[in-house]
Amino acid sequence: MKETVLLIEDEKLMRVTLEDALKEKGYEVMSFDTGMGAMKALKHNLFDITVTDVRLPDMDGFDIVREIVGRNVTQVIVMTAYGTIKDAVEAMKLGAFDYITKPFALDEFLLLIERALEMKRLKEENIRLKKDLSKCYSAPNIIGESIEMKKIFSIISNISALDTTVLVLGESGTGKEIVATAIHYQSKRNGKPLIKVNCAALPDGLIESELFGHEKGAFTGAFKRKPGRFELASGGTIFLDEIGDISLLNQAKILRVIQEKQFERVGGTATMAVDVRIIAATNKNLEVEVKAGRFRKDLFYRLNVVPINLPPLRQRKEDIPALLEFFMDKYRAKLSKNVRFSKDAVDMLLMYDYPGNVRELENIIERCVTLSTDEVIGKDELPSFVENGSCTAKSWLLSDVAAAAEKYHIIRVLQTMLGNKTKAAEHLGINRKTLWEKMHAYDIE
Repeated sequence: MKETVLLIEDEKLMRVTLEDALKEKGYEVMSFDTGMGAMKALKHNLFDITVTDVRLPDMDGFDIVREIVGRNVTQVIVMTAYGTIKDAVEAMKLGAFDYITKPFALDEFLLLIERALEMKRLKEENIRLKKDLSKCYSAPNIIGESIEMKKIFSIISNISALDTTVLVLGESGTGKEIVATAIHYQSKRNGKPLIKVNCAALPDGLIESELFGHEKGAFTGAFKRKPGRFELASGGTIFLDEIGDISLLNQAKILRVIQEKQFERVGGTATMAVDVRIIAATNKNLEVEVKAGRFRKDLFYRLNVVPINLPPLRQRKEDIPALLEFFMDKYRAKLSKNVRFSKDAVDMLLMYDYPGNVRELENIIERCVTLSTDEVIGKDELPSFVENGSCTAKSWLLSDVAAAAEKYHIIRVLQTMLGNKTKAAEHLGINRKTLWEKMHAYDIE
């Protein structure tokens, strides 16, 4: 798509010369000899760059700059005659990108246009990245419309700004790491490190060194001083995943960090203070582990300040349609494929119990999109275990599955219509009263 320039210049020869030069460079140009004409065009068109003379017959150039900058939709370049640079400086104070003094060379003018466009691209990229970060790490965007997930969203929202220790519980694949990430990036520590440690993946003999670091010569192979994960997380958050797999000895050392906020490196004597927020997670029942003597009771109570229990996917099947769409969008974009599931395939996916939870659902979607050769993925293209495993879920009534899909569709239409119930009802093919009744029945806010 061509980049667009709005040109406002009352002197005809100058206006035509600049317009021709811009078009020759491949820009789309709309030019006006009055400010009022340009203002009307701005109401109905989007421009990447606006170039305006600071002196116009019908309007003050400063008013144009104020109007355009206030809308924040285009970069503004001001043209000013020699001897009136003071006006140009004033325009820049109002938010103009730059100015150019008449007379000027066309090469100088075109270079300034390109600089302004580059700045606009950088601003847009910055906005996009911030939106992407927000999308990835804000709790409301963790996929889920079920009552259980709404309660979890509320807890995350309430505790993120605090330094409270959090214990995330749930089966493997339920999204414990995503919850920890969301808490960190919504907290006041979001500009500091988020250090993630998979405790189950670290051998017991190395975990102390990994968590607390070591001094040179502390053990065979310790050729230099190494900072530990707690030290690296200073000022931020440390996420201790699968903490139920840590030995009792290392549990005691973690307990000390929580209580005293200090530790020593392996082989060291200097006590180090540390300021970190601790989020721990496990797929084990720690109360059972405490009774069995495999987990310290005092550490459990220290960690269990705010517990978040993530339900398995089989207990919140009404969230599956939204997750399906989310992962389909992700892998369609990643693999550049325009594919969709057939109704039979969707029905089968809704009936499956997902012992691997959300992670398993995502893996199934990635596999199907990767291997797809047609635009429609049928039920025969699903992994065989999905069909075989669906028998355990056939006690789930078809009416319940249909209700979950209907609820999700209503939510999506309401979001698209920005909450306008009249427009949403029209698109759904029902009247507003029926929509209200369904929203009430499905507990849709």
